[in-house]
Amino acid sequence: MTARVLPFFVYGTLLPGERNHALFLRGRTVSERPARMPGLALHPGPGHPFAVEEPGSAVAGDLVTALPAAYGELLALLDVLEEYTPGDPRNLYERVARDAVLADGVAVRAWVYVAAPAPAARLRAAGQPIEGGEWRGGAADACADLG
Repeated sequence: MTARVLPFFVYGTLLPGERNHALFLRGRTVSERPARMPGLALHPGPGHPFAVEEPGSAVAGDLVTALPAAYGELLALLDVLEEYTPGDPRNLYERVARDAVLADGVAVRAWVYVAAPAPAARLRAAGQPIEGGEWRGGAADACADLG
């Protein structure tokens, strides 16, 4: 089954200036626009954040639109980066379609990698959400152990 062609909402190591941006996104995108994704809280992980379902919260990030010719390759690369395999109960992340909201208030359906049920439950029980839902500005140094 082929995934729908949607932009990606990124909120951690894929943001501009973070370690995976140049490796995965440079040269493969048409646009990268600031956006927020409501209904998620950001939790620190071991060197990367996790978005966890939480009504009333929002995560800051970028809405990334892939070059049409690079879309399939980028989707596959991001699935590998996030260690996501459709239907695998061992996933740390799940790729889901949700609405990202641009600065002008327009909602755009996008793929986002959210914490899978088991890590999400551990983060909710023991973790402290990142204030303001934004990974930039030193939040990358606040890492938690999911073990």
